[in-house]
Amino acid sequence: MVAFGDSLTAGFGVDPGLSFPDFLQQLIDAKRYPWRVINAGVSGDTSSAGVARLSTVLEFKPEIVILELGANDGLRGIPIEATRANLEILIQELQKAGAKVILAGMTLPPNYGPEYIRPFEAIFTDLASKYKLPRIPFLLEGVGGNPKLMQSDGLHPTAEGNRRVAATVMKSLEPLLRPGP
Repeated sequence: MVAFGDSLTAGFGVDPGLSFPDFLQQLIDAKRYPWRVINAGVSGDTSSAGVARLSTVLEFKPEIVILELGANDGLRGIPIEATRANLEILIQELQKAGAKVILAGMTLPPNYGPEYIRPFEAIFTDLASKYKLPRIPFLLEGVGGNPKLMQSDGLHPTAEGNRRVAATVMKSLEPLLRPGP
């Protein structure tokens, strides 16, 4: 499986081995699931940068992709429809390649205003519904806004924050890891 995202996936600001994909691998190993998590997070990536490096992710031939892109689009004020279109391309191409996609939802700081935040958040719910994807409602649930779990920039989790993000991801991921009937 591939965790395909931006700095939140890459583990920006924490030591190697302390990103959420690293902690996710530990959770998977503890339950003895036979999966390997590849961290394909690149700090600063927008959804359009994700489209540009999609072929690299597809080279891994992932069966599952945790798609975590769009936060930088929102922080940069990129038009909602551009973000939606890029995420839709990513979902379609990943599914066409045979991957099951889990979409990680995101929100923005309140200073962006409800007229931008609401349609931004709707991108994730709408696409998850349209493509029948498992969705992580908010990747940083219980972590974002908590100064003990976030770095001083207020945007990136600490190592302990990443551990909690991995637990949040595991809730949506685990049904896909269990062997079928």
